[in-house]
Amino acid sequence: MSNFQQTLKRFFAMDAAAGIVLAIAALLAMIVANSPLQESYEHLLHFPIAISFGDFVVKHHLLHWINDGLMAVFFFLVGLELKREMMVGELSNPRNIILPALAAMGGMVFPALIYLMFNYQNPDFAKGWAIPAATDIAFALGVLTLLGSRVPLSLKVFLTSIAIFDDIGAILIIALFYSSGLNLAALGVAALTLAVLFIMNRFNVTRISAYVIIGLVLWVAMLESGIHATIAGVLLAMFIPMTDSANPKISPLKELEHDLHHTVSFLILPVFAFANAGIHFGGAEGGFMASLTHPVSLGIIMGLLVGKMLGVMLFSWLGVKLKLANLPQGMNWGQVIGVAALCGIGFTMSLFIGSLAFAGLEIKPFDERLGIVMGSVLAGIIGYFYLNKTLPKQA
Repeated sequence: MSNFQQTLKRFFAMDAAAGIVLAIAALLAMIVANSPLQESYEHLLHFPIAISFGDFVVKHHLLHWINDGLMAVFFFLVGLELKREMMVGELSNPRNIILPALAAMGGMVFPALIYLMFNYQNPDFAKGWAIPAATDIAFALGVLTLLGSRVPLSLKVFLTSIAIFDDIGAILIIALFYSSGLNLAALGVAALTLAVLFIMNRFNVTRISAYVIIGLVLWVAMLESGIHATIAGVLLAMFIPMTDSANPKISPLKELEHDLHHTVSFLILPVFAFANAGIHFGGAEGGFMASLTHPVSLGIIMGLLVGKMLGVMLFSWLGVKLKLANLPQGMNWGQVIGVAALCGIGFTMSLFIGSLAFAGLEIKPFDERLGIVMGSVLAGIIGYFYLNKTLPKQA
């Protein structure tokens, strides 16, 4: 193996690698969007692609296929991780659930309230209330990993658990608030596929290809139903068997999660970032500063910076103070503040929710992506330097 191959292998083995690749993809998108290639970039994202089965035709532009198709695979992986954590992971013990669940709840409520303080007077702008409520686990853990072995394991587990509950919240928000125009016939097909998946699970069907075929039917049904198609990924994951009853040593879910991890981290999420982070700095009405100081952008930035830190800290403190939970061993409140700051890195989920929140808005005097990037970068910097100062100098 060459030195280059060895270096590449070591890089992809790093915990922070996924966050670095994601950041590079986002940065590249911004460079292209503000270069002579900007027009070609826009044409590429709006290139129409159609898939047909006889008389049935599904036609969308490339950006739509990325956000509804590729991201369904990302949500599928999120669903697998959720199921594993709830069955055999940290979340299988009720005592480990309460503190991160409370922290995640505070980290969604306060950013939403702060955003609405800036935008409650305009119903169109208020639709973006959930944008700062999200946390990007790849970036947040990536920043934490940069601090090396000084970070106690309990702190990593705490941040990961918060992000898991955050993902559950984001999934529910998308299903309940960003779905519209329900198609009852398509919902009926989706319900039928879920019944088939349930039977397959009960009869210990472990062939993943069978689940994928039914999952594709479920995805198409959800795409046409009015409920966002990415929810199909989470629903499908819930039916993947945790163990094979014929051979308890085999876990189809864990094997599938392992196989998908690198594909999602190093292909799907970077493609999503490249397609969605192409901010044209002079594109919004009034230019860069007008977009940055718009109530939507300010609401997102303050929600991610102030709302996340305040919500995570306050709800964690209340949970311990009311004796509902204990602070994990090896952690102190200073470290919780640092993690609360890192929770303000919204990026992937925030971009995704932003694309849903303002999809029907024909004229936008702002670019919500600018607020997401600014808020996430500042939260990452604050979280890193605060933890660097408060963590012990040696492991």
